[in-house]
Amino acid sequence: MRKHVLRKTLSVALVGAMAAGALAGCGDGAAATTAAATEAEKTEAAEKTEAEEAEETKAEAEETKGGDGEATDTTAEWEPFAENVTLKIPVYDRGQEGVPNVSDNYWTKWIQENFGDKYNITVTFEPITRTDVMTEYSLLASGEQLPTLLMEYDYPKVAQWANDGYLTTINMDDFAAIAPTYYNKMVELDQLQYTTLNDETYFVVAERPNYETQFSFIRFVRMDWLEEVGYDHVPMNREEYIDAMTKIQEAGICEHPGGGERLGVGADQNDGYRSLPMDETEWAMYGDFSIPALGWEPNYKLVKNANEEYNLGITDPEYYITDKETAKANFINGKSFMYGDYISADMPTLTSFYEQNPDAKLAIIPKDSTYAGENNIWRAENPFGMIIGFSSQATEDEIKAGMMYLEWMSQEDNLFTMQWGIEGENFNYNEEGIPESVADYNGDCKQGYNNNKDYWACVKEGRLAGTIEQQVAAQFPQNLPQSEELQEQIVEFYNTSVELAKEGNAVSPCIFATVLDAETDNLTALQELYVELRDELTMCAPEEFDAKYEEAKQEYLDAGYQDVIDQRKEAYEAGLSTKLKDNQK
Repeated sequence: MRKHVLRKTLSVALVGAMAAGALAGCGDGAAATTAAATEAEKTEAAEKTEAEEAEETKAEAEETKGGDGEATDTTAEWEPFAENVTLKIPVYDRGQEGVPNVSDNYWTKWIQENFGDKYNITVTFEPITRTDVMTEYSLLASGEQLPTLLMEYDYPKVAQWANDGYLTTINMDDFAAIAPTYYNKMVELDQLQYTTLNDETYFVVAERPNYETQFSFIRFVRMDWLEEVGYDHVPMNREEYIDAMTKIQEAGICEHPGGGERLGVGADQNDGYRSLPMDETEWAMYGDFSIPALGWEPNYKLVKNANEEYNLGITDPEYYITDKETAKANFINGKSFMYGDYISADMPTLTSFYEQNPDAKLAIIPKDSTYAGENNIWRAENPFGMIIGFSSQATEDEIKAGMMYLEWMSQEDNLFTMQWGIEGENFNYNEEGIPESVADYNGDCKQGYNNNKDYWACVKEGRLAGTIEQQVAAQFPQNLPQSEELQEQIVEFYNTSVELAKEGNAVSPCIFATVLDAETDNLTALQELYVELRDELTMCAPEEFDAKYEEAKQEYLDAGYQDVIDQRKEAYEAGLSTKLKDNQK
């Protein structure tokens, strides 16, 4: 597989002043780049500290704004490519019913008309199965059909792509010249540290608002069931949870209220079983969630509790063959107590639930509940959103087109339209001037999954408008029987998260600035083995659990996990990783 390194000679159709103003660490752009620069000036530039360069770059970012404080259109001086360029963009195919064809819909055409046609670029969208991302990209790579941009949320996956030769290195100065808005946002958020592996620049990263205090994923529970068995609140700890589930069973309300579905990658997170302060070395070795930490004490506690719930009949004994759609149907049909999902203006599962259960009452699990752990500690999201690399199979013009796409999507008008849609169709402004999505909209310009998110997540991980109350109102369905009540609970969830995050309870996984061969070599095999071992441990007799866990632990280590944690420790001790915050260690 050939590998292109994008050179600084890449042609840029931007005015010189804009390009020079966007370059990091250049000081006076003209003086720093002219052949007539004096040796004194060169020496001065070389001796600048990283802090000084960062401050200069932040100041230069302001140059992309007009005098009134509004962002200028950084695409205004672009010229079309002389010859047509094909830009291939990946988009998740999540298998969701009721959403448009992910590669051919109103919005893919809108992007072509408003971006592609303008610059002589043919934009195509490559569906990527969300549940099998690595296989999808592997097949595309082997057929030399990789998309121009490769995108993922998980650092180990993009590191593996770099290690496997799927990605080209890039020159960040070139990216800054083509995509100054995008680049300056990375500088503002101190994200450049996440763009390199082994001192080579491979990635750019999207913004993730509120990464420690996300309220986008919410777990809903049957409050009417709880009230029926004597609870006036959602269980706030494990003792209450087991008691409530047992009483629901005994009352004949639901046979297996805990429900359950087969384990997916990243589902077995043990953060709630950790405690502060944390041992930083252990956090670096075991804290990742994409390869579950079988053998680490927090994982032992998590799986032991799963074993208890299975043997009490709280968990559906057929959970291991239950897919996500079946789990949703079980909740709708009164066969499970809880349902978790990302909130959006249109949530078909909740709509169907209330249609099926018109007298039901839902509540959300508060952020300070420890029903599924011991402490109010959770996995904070990465301090960045989508991670984007550029294909090693792409031409320089194709890569340039990809960079232009990221900058075009970063423009306020374009991003707003992709996020909210067409006024009067997808959304309307409320009395406070805040956009609110039209519930159950099903017209010609129907948006894709989660308000088109899989198209604009390359720039920003969430759409925000107004106060937290206004944001929740805009992102949650307005036509449910309990819309107002549930929105208030989500706001409280967020506010509690803010307070707990100040105490260090939001912990991001360790990120390594080097390729860990043991991770890339063993990722898939360990994930598959873990599911097998986890199911065996969940379903074994309680008196057999400890012995079986020790056996599983050794099998897992021998299968490659020992190599993984050894390499992580080595990288951490070499200073090639992020660190815990002061209030977490």
